[in-house]
Amino acid sequence: MKILAITQARYGSTRLPAKILKEVDGTTLLEIHLRRILRSSAISKLKIATTAEEGSRYIIEVADKVGVEYFQGSVDDVLARFYGTAADEHPDYVVRLTSDCPLIDAGIIDDVINYAINSDCDYVRTDPASYPDGLDTEVFKFSALVQAYEQAKLTSEREHVTPYIWKNGSAEGGTLFKSHKLQNKEGDYNANDYRITIDEPEDFEVLKALIQALGIDKSWKSYIDYLEEHPEIKGKNSKFGYNEGYTKSINNDKNIE
Repeated sequence: MKILAITQARYGSTRLPAKILKEVDGTTLLEIHLRRILRSSAISKLKIATTAEEGSRYIIEVADKVGVEYFQGSVDDVLARFYGTAADEHPDYVVRLTSDCPLIDAGIIDDVINYAINSDCDYVRTDPASYPDGLDTEVFKFSALVQAYEQAKLTSEREHVTPYIWKNGSAEGGTLFKSHKLQNKEGDYNANDYRITIDEPEDFEVLKALIQALGIDKSWKSYIDYLEEHPEIKGKNSKFGYNEGYTKSINNDKNIE
């Protein structure tokens, strides 16, 4: 069984340019992100889906440092870029991660993978209502990715890789894919109260505080517990919503000719 993990990483960002290359004590958030993924016991290989835009060479430098392969593709058609990263590998399952989640957790990655395999689901994701923002993990069969690549026609479906799959999944009332949203069982958290992603300057303040206090090897629950114990840090980025980029895409959605 081949499990290919792919993380999206690009230099450009509307709200916070070069955000994943910001450093904490000399280490980029991207390197932290990659090394935390590589702690997964279930993945067979990790690759970066990046672009050819100016600045991508810095991402490639980090990839080379960590020993991770990369693929350069479209800036706007992220689904095509993602498919291009996976196509030559012919995996059984694909894990979709995003580099704006530097404290992604290998335990969660393994849980989602194992659930997908054991349940024979086409698509499994962490439930965003159950897990704090910054732990987003999606696992799907390569055949589902191929189908999305060939059939997705809305710009929002091309810009965000998986909407075609999850919208047509059984967890959302669809019929094309067997899908599931995995619930967090490790604590009674209001997911909207915590944010350990990187999109805004305030997000970096929170991540820097967490990494400097606890290091880069703790479980996700340790970081969330620290925020609970330090409300002055937790409150720095609490005003921002979940997945604002997808909301913006929906508001500007159109069919691709």
